[in-house]
Amino acid sequence: MDEIAVEILEDGTIKITTDQVSTANHINADRMLKQLAVLMGTAPQTQKRKQAQTRAKAVIKRKQ
Repeated sequence: MDEIAVEILEDGTIKITTDQVSTANHINADRMLKQLAVLMGTAPQTQKRKQAQTRAKAVIKRKQ
């Protein structure tokens, strides 16, 4: 629980994958995604994962 995996892809995209996150840490994770989006100059693309309703993936691509 409360795991956030961050991967930086070759094209500069930041891929963030989460499993179940507690309520307190969920707010912090949302803040982190928003701050990364501001720094990257773009909006995150959030996708629900098929394995479970509580799991999500966000991709933040560098603004070109």
